[in-house]
Amino acid sequence: MSKTFDVIVIGAGHAGVEAAYAAARLGQRVGLCTLSKDTVAHMPCNPAIGGTAKGHLVREIDALGGLMGRAIDATGLQFKLLNRSRGPAVWSPRAQADKRVYSDWVANTLRRETQIEWVIGRVGRLLVKGGSVRGVEFEESVNGGAPGTTLWARSVVVTAGTFLNGLIHVGQQRKPAGRVGEPPSHDLAESLKGLGFRWGRLKTGTPPRLDRRTIDFERFDEALGDDCPVPFSFMTKSIRRPQITCHSLYTTNRVHDLVRKNIDLSPLYNGQIQGIGPRYCPSLEDKVMRFPDRERHHIFLEPEGLGVEEIYVNGFSMSLPPKIQQTLVNVLPGLEEAKMLRPGYAVEYDFIQPTELLRTYETKNVAGLFLAGQVNGTSGYEEAAAQGLVAGINAAQHAAHKAPLSFTRSDGYIGVLADDLTTRGCLEPYRMFTSRAEYRLLLRIDNADLRLTKRGRDVGLVSEERWEHFVERRKRFERNIKVVEQTTVTLRDGLRVRASHALRRPDVSLDSLVNQQELSIQTGSIGEEVDCWSVETEFKYAGYLKRQNATVDRMKHLEQRSIPSEFEYNGLPGLSREVTERLVETRPETLGQASRIPGVTPAAIALIDARLS
Repeated sequence: MSKTFDVIVIGAGHAGVEAAYAAARLGQRVGLCTLSKDTVAHMPCNPAIGGTAKGHLVREIDALGGLMGRAIDATGLQFKLLNRSRGPAVWSPRAQADKRVYSDWVANTLRRETQIEWVIGRVGRLLVKGGSVRGVEFEESVNGGAPGTTLWARSVVVTAGTFLNGLIHVGQQRKPAGRVGEPPSHDLAESLKGLGFRWGRLKTGTPPRLDRRTIDFERFDEALGDDCPVPFSFMTKSIRRPQITCHSLYTTNRVHDLVRKNIDLSPLYNGQIQGIGPRYCPSLEDKVMRFPDRERHHIFLEPEGLGVEEIYVNGFSMSLPPKIQQTLVNVLPGLEEAKMLRPGYAVEYDFIQPTELLRTYETKNVAGLFLAGQVNGTSGYEEAAAQGLVAGINAAQHAAHKAPLSFTRSDGYIGVLADDLTTRGCLEPYRMFTSRAEYRLLLRIDNADLRLTKRGRDVGLVSEERWEHFVERRKRFERNIKVVEQTTVTLRDGLRVRASHALRRPDVSLDSLVNQQELSIQTGSIGEEVDCWSVETEFKYAGYLKRQNATVDRMKHLEQRSIPSEFEYNGLPGLSREVTERLVETRPETLGQASRIPGVTPAAIALIDARLS
């Protein structure tokens, strides 16, 4: 059996669904390959979307026309805007998800796309000829057909998650798997390696799940959501449904002592696991062993859905033997009678070094082959979705012989993510932080649509409805800016000044001027907060914004200065051997990207610039 598509997407996790949706919306026939329709956009770890910096990514995905923002707005159980006490650059939404309902929402949305055809089976080999991808071959039967099915396409997007030679660890038990109950992808991993890509091995983990019926929740502090949730999607008018309650507690000395006593049974500490795990999201074993002076660590009890008995123990990830995990749960005050539905585990998996990619997520060595998600060394649903969206757009563009779409660091967190991965690579699982974005005051959640929706429209991903909604929002924003610039207000000391000057004072907010009826601001269907944030920030942080914009302008020369892929670094007078090796390994696309490669000096950039002239 063989069949031809424009784009093939391998995997239907958070990267795969965004890639398939984007390519289909751009008019390409998509073959979406997955082991099962039951695990579409699955959340095997924390059932939540967003968080600091991650929420920025979701807002940008939505602004470009992607799925994740609308999906979580429709299915979220509890919403919070994080970091309200700090500046607007780091305000970020987070929502607890009903993971089954979330998965169903995404799957149903994809089913309505007539350009997507579901292909159930496991891809075993990438078909490459003459330096270009040609299609894929399955290692087993597809949709009930014969083994060895071949699918042909001009573009292929690999979003294999943790499945490439995946190996799950629980105590001394080891089992090949990509996730619990799902087989790994050995043949596909070896096929990728056979194409000459540099690769490595990483590790991630998940905590035990508890039976909610065995937990005395009255003994814990409540963790509540916001009274007026801030939506992720610019298309969501409001979120009015009731929110669930989460609960918080802390580890104790008894927990820490038990971990130390049994540390030799942890595959993280007895040499059983070779993959590198994330420093920023350590397991319980790492928390206890690496931070011996910490008396306690925060834990949250988070429901995995309505009408679901599973409780996710956030902050309690581990891979100790099941009996020890059960004991550790029961020594926590309030969980003495709690029953574990399934233990936590660690999973090792292969990944491809993302320096093998262009910022479009196309591989440098194989035309038409795109990689997105954890296969690139990242962690997190949001990072995966952002990569999938960009990879899907560019796979469609490649299939249609159109120019690719890429983003710079000043465009958004989506650009920061792509640049970090393709410039620096991964020594550990990559996670997005606001500190990674040097222009973060320009890249706020309130202006994601103002920054990116036109880019999505130009490529063809933004719908007519979304575009009309955006145009009204942009007009409203521009009108409000003029109103603030032209309106005179009275301050508490009786001084009459322009509202634009008044807002530069720390004790004056846009809300206060509106409430005093000194100023009339238009707000739209997504609520007053987003419209007000955008306007207030433009004036209150005007000096900082001006400096960041000036920095962006200075960097444009480097960012727009392309370096040909065949540029010869070897033998360039003045370049050290170390700098030459790093440049040859990364093959930067622009002088700006070259300047961010660790070890590449300003002098080296000047030499390359001169040679390009």
